[in-house]
Amino acid sequence: MNIPPDFKYTKTHEWVKIESNRATVGITDFAQHEITDIVHVELPEIGKKVIKGQPVAVIESVKSAFDIYSPISGHIVGINETILNAPEIVNQSPYGNGCLFIVEFTNEKELEDLLDAESYEKII
Repeated sequence: MNIPPDFKYTKTHEWVKIESNRATVGITDFAQHEITDIVHVELPEIGKKVIKGQPVAVIESVKSAFDIYSPISGHIVGINETILNAPEIVNQSPYGNGCLFIVEFTNEKELEDLLDAESYEKII
C-alpha cells in the first residue's frame, strides 16, 4: 500500500498535502482500492465554505457511493476538473493527478488532528 510520508491523513482515508495556508485533498491508495472502480465524482463548488469532518464531495463506484469529508475547515479554492470527465484517474493516481480539491484553511490548529503516515498505516 502506498502511503507517502510527506502527507497527512484522516481516519476516513483522505490525504492532505499542506502548502502554506492551503491543503490539497484526495483519497488514499487504500481507499481507492476499497472503493474499486470509480465511475463518477461530485466535487464542491469553488468558494464553498467547508467544515472539518463534514461531507464535501462524493465518489461513486460500480458498487456504491462514498462521502468524502473535509479534513480541515476553510473554503474551496480549487477543484480537479479533469476527474469530472475521467474519474478513473483517482484509481490510477490517487496521490497525484487524482487529487480532488484544495481548501484554504482558516484554523491551522486543526492540522494537529491529522495523522502522519506511520499512524495512518496502523489504522489500515
